[in-house]
Amino acid sequence: MLHRHNQFRAGALMGILIVAAFSLVTSLAAEKTAPPKRVQSTDPALRIKGYETHLEMLKNSPFNKLEWSHLGPMSVSGRSIDVAVVGPKGKNYTIYVATASGGLWKTVNEGTTWEPVFDRAPSTAIGDVTIAPSNPEIVWIGTGEANIFRSSQAGCGVYKSVDGGKTWRHMGLTDTYSIPRIVINPENLDTVYVAASGHEWTDNPERGIYKTTDGGTTWAKVLFIDEKTGAVDLIMDPSDSSTLYAATWQRLRLKWNDPRNFPGYSKSGIYKTTDGGKTWRLTVAGLPEARSRGRIGIDVCQKNPNVLYAFIDNYEASAQSQQRETDSYGRPSGGSIRGATLYRSDDKGESWKLVAPTTPEMTALLERHSGTYGWVFGQVRVDPNDENTVYIMGVPLSVSRDGGRTFTRIPGMHVDHHGLWIDPDNSNYIIDVNDGGIAISYDGGKTWKLFTQNLPVCQFFNVAYDMATPFRVYGSMQDHGSYRSQILQKKDRRTGMTLGGYEAAEFERAPGGEGCSHAIDPTNPNIVYSASFYGRIARSDMSLPPQERTKRLLPATYPEEPPLRGQWIAPFIISPHNNETVYHGMQYVLRSINRGDTWEQISPDLTYNTAAEMGDIPYHTVFSISESPLRFDLIYAGTDDGKVHVTKDGGKTWREIMTGLPYQKWVSRIVASAFDLGTVYMTQNGKRDDDFTPYIWKSTDFGKTWVSIAGNIPLGPVNVIHEDPVDKNILYVGTDLTVYVSKDAGKTWVVLGGNLPTTYVHDLIIHPRDNIIVIATHGRGMWALNADPVNEKDKRPRSFFEDD
Repeated sequence: MLHRHNQFRAGALMGILIVAAFSLVTSLAAEKTAPPKRVQSTDPALRIKGYETHLEMLKNSPFNKLEWSHLGPMSVSGRSIDVAVVGPKGKNYTIYVATASGGLWKTVNEGTTWEPVFDRAPSTAIGDVTIAPSNPEIVWIGTGEANIFRSSQAGCGVYKSVDGGKTWRHMGLTDTYSIPRIVINPENLDTVYVAASGHEWTDNPERGIYKTTDGGTTWAKVLFIDEKTGAVDLIMDPSDSSTLYAATWQRLRLKWNDPRNFPGYSKSGIYKTTDGGKTWRLTVAGLPEARSRGRIGIDVCQKNPNVLYAFIDNYEASAQSQQRETDSYGRPSGGSIRGATLYRSDDKGESWKLVAPTTPEMTALLERHSGTYGWVFGQVRVDPNDENTVYIMGVPLSVSRDGGRTFTRIPGMHVDHHGLWIDPDNSNYIIDVNDGGIAISYDGGKTWKLFTQNLPVCQFFNVAYDMATPFRVYGSMQDHGSYRSQILQKKDRRTGMTLGGYEAAEFERAPGGEGCSHAIDPTNPNIVYSASFYGRIARSDMSLPPQERTKRLLPATYPEEPPLRGQWIAPFIISPHNNETVYHGMQYVLRSINRGDTWEQISPDLTYNTAAEMGDIPYHTVFSISESPLRFDLIYAGTDDGKVHVTKDGGKTWREIMTGLPYQKWVSRIVASAFDLGTVYMTQNGKRDDDFTPYIWKSTDFGKTWVSIAGNIPLGPVNVIHEDPVDKNILYVGTDLTVYVSKDAGKTWVVLGGNLPTTYVHDLIIHPRDNIIVIATHGRGMWALNADPVNEKDKRPRSFFEDD
């Protein structure tokens, strides 16, 4: 049971400092240590070797007979990137869908059922899927999503199947990390071209166009611009396999900025070869000048290959958008650019002409087409039978029937469109992939059939639980908002008999947005804390009518004060000692003792707070908070820029505890032990440095010194660590591959479960009452596993679990 602290109750309301006043009496004691060198991106060979080690660990794990239960949700799908189709005219098509982080899926009955066909690989983030034109058994995929959105994952090269996806062989290009396009020569299936965009976060030379003439045994880099500029699109002239067009894109994501054209530097353009890649020349006559060219998508009309379209994220100034004060997420607008613009060539790319927008109406429509994120989309498709019908993809899907001059939006499906296939034998048959999965139209886009029930590739960011019976899990999903569901024993649908494993009731909408943590009052499961994004915390009472249940809690600041700065998914927790005490992490730690009605700031800025690193994405923020279950006022905080602090007096003084830790490595989780007062665990995530080292730390002296307990875990990044609620020597971690468990306090680790696909385990909980592990994956939904075989709770005396 929960114990209220009387010292917090007496006179509390009179003594609360509203955070808007920011009257700070806190001091900070920092340990003076020279920062270690920043870790470089991981050698690609180590990633391959690390994954092979992981497979060996899976094979030998004592827990590989345990099976995770997939919970869903089955009512929504997730971000899908590309689609490839096989099938003779008049029959059901075999379709492959490449998903952003859920692997490759295949249907042989046009979507009635789907099966995953790329479940085991160092990366299950797919950027492109391509079928050999004359042999549907040959399928190529490029790993790594090239959209580099906030939750994109790095790939690990190209793979080839010669048996329709049953088996796969790694064909190299490991260090490309993101592959948006693969093109196969229809006259010689061993000749394949690959467009490589390169690393998301760091410069690297593995960018440009690669070519193989021996089916992938060897590769030649045939187009290279520089270490910041990769290839983002590639097409082949249907009348001449030696003629190809490549779109290059100079881009790099920073921890504090979305991809952008750096001032004075842009090498984004369109290149053409007529000799199979031996020589290339820039073909940009009529396009915006180099400094204004962002991401570019290109396509050619199959029936008339003289006609090409280029869809450009145009950085030219736009007077109309200068009036925009905030972007799609309520942040200050960082630009007044034209954004989505379409150019057409009628002479095989030798010259280009702007076709849209050229009128005020089209300007207004297209400036909203990609929202503030033109670099996420950038795909264009020409009807293979009609050079004047062209589709552009963005937040909506839009079509032009007059050569690109005017567009109309196509409704009827989820937004954020990334791929489109048009049947060359029937232009009315269209397949679209988007952030909600896949949709098929048989009437040229007038109506759509949606496939969400059996393509379970949604991307959860996190998981939380309540103490209801049966308990619910909560989580926020990329582009879907927040959902919750009850966790139930699996039963036979016909007989009602209880089976092994678990299932979820149908997932339903929950308080909170897409970028959201959840915290549920352990004494009242109707009280749910959630957020929209960037730390905009709210409290909901689910027992009230919808229009009355939610109160926004984030306090205001004075004009002369720095605005509150929160991560996309900012942390907030309920104190394990007092269910009315809530801690919230922005650049400061905030505390409320009355369920968020008023707040006090209990820390200074705990980040590096580097002015040069303040961009259009909030950075230098608190990302993880933990209060000791054994001692009120013992609080730890870790930041996205790698700082770690502890307070033993409820925030009066804070000490920096970073001795021996890597410099500026994102703190993905910090957990105060429930068994030993001085013990604390921490994980750090190197993704944003293209660093796949597993960082797992333990301290037994309140963070004064740290030791690595990563042990034999072969590969990171590591997203979460948790103590077992029963046995202090049992630890669980979630990585970008799987779940590992240690039964000896981190000395050695084994893979937990045998049937979990390779997936991005972003969060993990162990329900303290029901002893069920639930994981949130970013690409394969939620899964559950009985923890009894791990901690043997069912064999321990009942008194062990009873509260004092």
